Amino acid sequence: MRLCVVSSPARMGPGPGSQLTGFYPGRWLMLLALRLLFLVPAGEPVGRSDSNMPKAMDNVTVRQGDNAVLRCLIDSGVTRVAWLNRSSILYAGKDKWSLDPRVVIVTNSKTEYSIQIMSVDVYDEGPYTCSVQTHNHPRTTRVHIIVQVPPKIVNISSSVSVNEGSNVTLLCLAIGRPEPTVTWRHLSPTARGFASDEEYLEITGIAKEDAGEYECSAYNDVSSADVRKVQVIVNYPPLILETRNVGAAVGQKGILQCEAYAVPSADFEWYKEDRRLFNGLNGIQIKKNGDISVLTFFNVSEEDYGNYTCVAMNKLGASNTSVLLFEVSEPTSSTQIQEEKTSTILANWKGPGAVLDGNNRAPAGMTPSLWLLVILFVHFLFKF
Repeated sequence: MRLCVVSSPARMGPGPGSQLTGFYPGRWLMLLALRLLFLVPAGEPVGRSDSNMPKAMDNVTVRQGDNAVLRCLIDSGVTRVAWLNRSSILYAGKDKWSLDPRVVIVTNSKTEYSIQIMSVDVYDEGPYTCSVQTHNHPRTTRVHIIVQVPPKIVNISSSVSVNEGSNVTLLCLAIGRPEPTVTWRHLSPTARGFASDEEYLEITGIAKEDAGEYECSAYNDVSSADVRKVQVIVNYPPLILETRNVGAAVGQKGILQCEAYAVPSADFEWYKEDRRLFNGLNGIQIKKNGDISVLTFFNVSEEDYGNYTCVAMNKLGASNTSVLLFEVSEPTSSTQIQEEKTSTILANWKGPGAVLDGNNRAPAGMTPSLWLLVILFVHFLFKF
């Protein structure tokens, strides 16, 4: 007799070793006879075979959820056959002894006796025995089924919010067969290269640049990796960016800006000298737009010029900076008229050596050099 095992895809289910209960006495006698005749034959070691029963595979690997077909090749000298899982009888000839509906007989002929276990799970792992009774004595051969399990992350740290400078430990536990490899990596483009091939990722003295998503991957050779992510928020006090002084004419609009990065987001206050400014008073507006505070003067007066202080604060601290609103001269009307006339003359002049067409001819008898002198004279005349 020859025994071999093959496998094919399927799904999960209960273990195959369950026994039927409430048997009548005849079945109990039959069970006892099978164990005495097939399982523990006197003088014959388990796993021994003769030339008529080639050796089967020692180990068979099946992925969780697949079907396993246990095939037992026999010959005409066989009188009785049975499949067993440890000490439980699964099938004896055509009779099913297992209570598990996933165990079915697929072939029962003069040359082959095979069963199938559908939707193999981890509790199906272990030894299986094909027991054969010949005319002379019984023979048994054992096969060990190994169940592979895809990786699965079963425990991972929750998203966390910490203060800058703290120590952070992230945990990622995974199961699977073979045992999965666990890795950590920081997904931020500004990452400092945090990565780990361990279940734990430890960050000492975390900085604001270390905030963002951290990805845990668990993988083995059974299937694709199981991936989970953790969000790490780093709290830090406000950091004010460089401000720019602003010039505005009397009666015009003036706008001062103050930008600060912080987690949590910063609140802003504006001061002139020791006096705090409030929105809507004295014709000013204070408005926050994300990380930027904007102080607007809709009608700048002489009293508005001077140095202003912007204060950005959150629960971790405060920062301040100064910005200057200074006076600029407004162009007079005569200056604007002169600039407009000069611009018009220069726009019509194409310069020495320019080609003049019929629509833009110089006065008759005037050379390009004389035309240039006339333009310069007119320019200085308006200037003075």
